[in-house]
Amino acid sequence: MPTKGELTRENILKTAESLILQKGFASTSIDEIIHQTNITKGGFFYHFQGKNDLAKHLMLRYQREDEKFFTSLFDRAEELSDDPLQQMLIFLKLMSEAMANLPDVHPGCLVASFTSESQLLNDDVKQVTAECILSWRAMFEQRLHNINKQYTMRDRSAESELADMLTSIIEGGIIVSRALAKPEILVNQLLQFRNHIRLLYSPA
Repeated sequence: MPTKGELTRENILKTAESLILQKGFASTSIDEIIHQTNITKGGFFYHFQGKNDLAKHLMLRYQREDEKFFTSLFDRAEELSDDPLQQMLIFLKLMSEAMANLPDVHPGCLVASFTSESQLLNDDVKQVTAECILSWRAMFEQRLHNINKQYTMRDRSAESELADMLTSIIEGGIIVSRALAKPEILVNQLLQFRNHIRLLYSPA
């Protein structure tokens, strides 16, 4: 069972993430976070050294949550098929359905938020943000590598490039969906990538 301190820390992180996704890093003040979490300034600085330290732990938390989400979908895909290509296609379908079932437009991505305001962040936060993207690449790349052991691509593409393509579709789909207030854009982009993968491995 989480301690009171752990619950307070999680509440700070959750509140800060919501505010940053709504307003941006620069426009979110420590005072506002303190007010919304109903803690003292001393309580905030007990858990975090300042905004950059908060940003670093927000990104670490974001990475953990995303990896947990992606892993759960891949695990489900592996339960449904032993074929690595079918597993990737199922993963993409499951992810598109998860995005379609969100109650509103995707709330946004901390990677995009922090990258757009990188001049305000220290090297530690930038490094953790980069490592988050690299962890996604490694996860997707491994699945593509498994496919390439059994299938031949029609148009040879580097596994890392296809992995980065999927990351770019997810990130870009979130941004465009939010900009146009159309949740279906992210969903449709994932399904287009799914079609691309299917065609990439179809017989010539």
